[in-house]
Amino acid sequence: MRFAFAGIDFLGDVFETLLARGWEPVKLFTRPCDNIYDFNDVTVSRARALRLPIQTSRLLPADLAGLKAMGCQALVVAGYPWLITGWERHLPYAVNFHPSPLPMGRGPYPLFQAILDAYPEWGIAAHVLAPSFDTGAIVAQRRFGLSAAETHDTLLAKCQMAAKSIASELADDLPRLWHEAKPQGPGSYWPRITQAQRTVDWTKGVQDALRTIRAFGSIEAFAQIDSRYVYVWEATGWEEPHRYRPGSLIHRHRKHMVIAAGNGFVQVTGWSPYAPGPSRKA
Repeated sequence: MRFAFAGIDFLGDVFETLLARGWEPVKLFTRPCDNIYDFNDVTVSRARALRLPIQTSRLLPADLAGLKAMGCQALVVAGYPWLITGWERHLPYAVNFHPSPLPMGRGPYPLFQAILDAYPEWGIAAHVLAPSFDTGAIVAQRRFGLSAAETHDTLLAKCQMAAKSIASELADDLPRLWHEAKPQGPGSYWPRITQAQRTVDWTKGVQDALRTIRAFGSIEAFAQIDSRYVYVWEATGWEEPHRYRPGSLIHRHRKHMVIAAGNGFVQVTGWSPYAPGPSRKA
C-alpha cells in the first residue's frame, strides 16, 4: 500500500514497521524538533535515504490533494501536532496513533499523567482521523499493565513496542480493520502537563516525590532543594520519622543529595542545576 507518514521519532518505529511489511512510502511530513525533548533525525534520515519528499511545515488541504495525485492510499500519523482534516476527499484511509487507551486520555501527551495518577493499566490506539483530536473510531488497540515502579521511559517503551505490533496488524489487514472500526463514545481529555505538576512537592511524602520523579524520567522533574532549583531524573527514598523541614538538604555525598520529605527522606542521585541543552554540556 502506498502511504505517507506524518510524525517524528517518538513513534518512528511505526514508519519502519510499515516499510518492513512492504508498504511503499511517498512522502514524509514532520515538524521542527528541539533535539532536547523531541527528535526527528532518525525518521528524516530514513526518508532521505529513500529519496522521499520531506515537508516540515503544517500539512494543508493542498498537500492532501498532492498525495492523491501521487497515488497515496493511506496517511499514517504518529506524533504530529497539527490537526488534519478534509482527508476524506483525497485518501481512502487516514489513521492516527495515540498513546492512551482511548477514549480515556485524549490530548497532547498523556503518559506523564498516567504515572502521576498511578494507573494500573495503559495502552495505545490507532484510530480514524476525525475533525477533533483523538476522537475517531478505533481501528486497533493494545493494552498492557503498569507496575508500581513504572517510569516515563519504561511506559514510553511499552507504547512504542505496542505501536509496532499495531502497525504490523494494519499492514496486513487495514481494509478489514477499517471496516470493523469501533466508535469511541464519551471520553476524557487530558491537557498538557503544567509546571506545578512537574515539580516535586516534598511535603506530600516520599512515595509522592518518587512518583513525580518517575513520571518524568529522562524528561526530568523540577525540584526546589533549600533555595536552589534543580532538574531531577533519578532518586530513591525511605520513610522515617523526622523533624526536618520538607525540601531541606540533610546530607550530601559527592553528587548524591538526601532531601527531607514529609514522612522520610529522598536520595537524589540524578540531577543537574542546568536545564537540558547546550548549557548543561558546556
